[in-house]
Amino acid sequence: MGSSDGVVVVGGGGEVVKLLGSWGSSYTQRVQVALKLKGVEYEYVEEELSNKSTTLLVYNPVYKKVPILLHRQNPVAESIVILQYIDETWTHTHPLMPLDPYERALVRFWSHFADDKLGPSVGAVFQSMASIGIGEGSEDVFGAAVEEVRRNLRVVEEEMEKGWLRGRRFLGGDSVGILDLVIGCGSHWIWALEEVAGLSLVDQTTFPRFHSWLRDLEQLPEFTQTIPPADQLLHMLRGQTGTSSSPSPSPSPSPSSTTDEQPRPVDLMN
Repeated sequence: MGSSDGVVVVGGGGEVVKLLGSWGSSYTQRVQVALKLKGVEYEYVEEELSNKSTTLLVYNPVYKKVPILLHRQNPVAESIVILQYIDETWTHTHPLMPLDPYERALVRFWSHFADDKLGPSVGAVFQSMASIGIGEGSEDVFGAAVEEVRRNLRVVEEEMEKGWLRGRRFLGGDSVGILDLVIGCGSHWIWALEEVAGLSLVDQTTFPRFHSWLRDLEQLPEFTQTIPPADQLLHMLRGQTGTSSSPSPSPSPSPSSTTDEQPRPVDLMN
């Protein structure tokens, strides 16, 4: 992997692919990992979300969000849409979706669960903690947000214990698939949140299967090459939650701006 002037090139040769994203966006990281798994060469362009570029606004005028994949000068927006586009375009290596139609439907179902329930619940923990930091929140609201995350994690843990995901190393089976990317590419925000808040959301005793899967996923080189440094994440969170006197770095996006979906409460997980 090499870089110059803010552009990162990964993988083998071939046609030019460009990705517009944000360093803290787990949505962007989903796409980055997928491209690396596929061995697709791409150029990465960092967007300043507080001052969105004309390119971003032209290519995604509906949501005005990252990530945006440019392929053959055609823009593709929304991370899950992009992931499926990648899988259907570069079919020569590392399939990200199962072949069976029912299993494909299950991948889509659990992807929606991650984006509609699990991710926003993690974001609500951050939001309630930030409210406490500025004197507008309450411990009760914070506790309720934490419990909601644990309820959602129990759903996934039970599916990994008894349901369709039982006995799998990765959610995609023997290798990483779209569902691994959708759920797993926000894990670094969970670990940073645990550090800042002094709590345990994904502990090994309560969620052994989920915890083990997540740790295996994070050891893959495609992930280690993509996840932002821990100190950078901690610096941002501490600055925004009032747990540190140091301000967050000005070019860094707030977690609430890292989503590529419809606006919703602070969303760290996805």
